[in-house]
Amino acid sequence: MVESSPVTLDEPPAAEAITAYDHAHLTLYLQLLDFAQCGGDWQQGVREIFEADPTIDPERSRHVYEAHLARARWISEKGYRGLVSGS
Repeated sequence: MVESSPVTLDEPPAAEAITAYDHAHLTLYLQLLDFAQCGGDWQQGVREIFEADPTIDPERSRHVYEAHLARARWISEKGYRGLVSGS
C-alpha cells in the first residue's frame, strides 16, 4: 500500500498547541528546519520539499515556505513540549 502525502495548506494552523495538521506534517517541518539550517534558498526549498515550481506563483510559494518554516521553528522551540507530554 502506498501512503499519500498529507495535504499542505498555504498556511499551517496558528494554534498554541500541536494540531493534527502538525502531526501530519512533522517530517516536512524537520526537512524545512534542516534545509534552513544549511542555508538553503527558499525557492530551492519549495522545489525540493514542497515539490512545487516557485516560478508559477512566487509570492504564494514564498508565503507557504515561510509560514511552514515559522511553524516548524515554533514547534522546535516551544510546541515540542506538547509532543512530549502527549497533548
